[in-house]
Amino acid sequence: MSADSPQRAAPSGDHISHLAEASTPQRGRDVPVAAAGRFRVYLGMASGVGKTYAMLDEAARRAARGCDVVAGIVETHDRPATTAKLEGLEVVPPKAVTYRGAQFAEMDLDAILARRPELVLVDELAHSNVPGSGRHEKRWQDVLELLDADISVIGTLNTQHIESLADAVEAITGTRVRERIPDAVLARADQIELVDSSPEQLRRRMLHGNIYPAERIRPALNGFFQTENLTALRDLTLRFLGGETDDETLAQLRRTAAGRFGGAVERVLVGVTDEPGTETVWRRACRIAAGLAADLYVVHVHPSDVLGRPRTVALQPIRQLTEQSGGTWIEIEDDDPARALMRAAAEHSATHIVLGPSRRSRWLHLLAGGSTVRRLTRLAGDAGIDVHIIARPTISAAGDPHFGQAWPEGSVDPTTAPDQGKPAATIWWQDGWWKKCR
Repeated sequence: MSADSPQRAAPSGDHISHLAEASTPQRGRDVPVAAAGRFRVYLGMASGVGKTYAMLDEAARRAARGCDVVAGIVETHDRPATTAKLEGLEVVPPKAVTYRGAQFAEMDLDAILARRPELVLVDELAHSNVPGSGRHEKRWQDVLELLDADISVIGTLNTQHIESLADAVEAITGTRVRERIPDAVLARADQIELVDSSPEQLRRRMLHGNIYPAERIRPALNGFFQTENLTALRDLTLRFLGGETDDETLAQLRRTAAGRFGGAVERVLVGVTDEPGTETVWRRACRIAAGLAADLYVVHVHPSDVLGRPRTVALQPIRQLTEQSGGTWIEIEDDDPARALMRAAAEHSATHIVLGPSRRSRWLHLLAGGSTVRRLTRLAGDAGIDVHIIARPTISAAGDPHFGQAWPEGSVDPTTAPDQGKPAATIWWQDGWWKKCR
């Protein structure tokens, strides 16, 4: 079994609801194996579930069996029960560090390496070390060095700090996750134990002052520690341990949280034209929006029409369907479709843009400074917006309702343009630029 494929096992205590075990990969017999310590992680959905208490409880059991155990860094947060558990254990004095005029206490990695215990306790694995406190930026990097030195480690971690889950946690809770630990570090763990608590029990502990000081209780209960948040985080944690946190599952968790908070996290914007095949693009955008439980914005960008040619007759059915399905119809007059679509995306906080492929010939792309699709993809990428390019169905010249019609004086008939046989927009020359009639 690989290290990144945890196996469920029976709980090891009343406060533990789940245990995931991972064995290290087997190596060939002739290959020398470097010494490495064992690594156990106590994982919880949020602060206050009892991770540190569980770690100290396990340390006491190990010490009673004769194991040489030291506390490398234990954050009791002045919680009486946790502080009492620390009594009787040897504590490696933390390193005092002055940073920007303030005093900090950080784990003394070199002192632990010199002491060489069998087992060391390391709280809050995702913690960022104070600059100047040691050779590593993150506490989990200190842990890796300890493991490589054949010193076993028991550590603690909140779900929100796991790199692959941090974005989902941000979407669920609305709280930025600044400190993160790579999934590869957790893959080195021999055991990952879930320290569990119901959302209601955790909120009661908060209310009774067992987690945060009095001045932080009310903001926490109204913010990160809302019942809806904790329920989603608990689900996310269980799915992670069960190996079920794929993209589809994370999207579902985001949708669940969005429903609880009364608004969609995702927003889909689709650009439509009156060219044949646009209905296919619109329908695909609807399916994407439905799958993400997202708001849908349908945008039609048309250039300044000096010839007065009707623009939106062909789009009336799509407009009606959009309004009937609860989407928002938007019309923009702009000679630069990419710029107009990006402006609409910014105004409505779109997270996805859906387009059909460009039908303009290469020479028109050059005259206009590049295709709309290419320019929009570049601009959207810079803005962190996903772009979906949907293939339109192939339509022959005979099936094109615009094909062979009378074209305005001075325009270029698509039957004679380089895109011959393909649906094309009417083009005319004005003020030194080629422009679209529709």
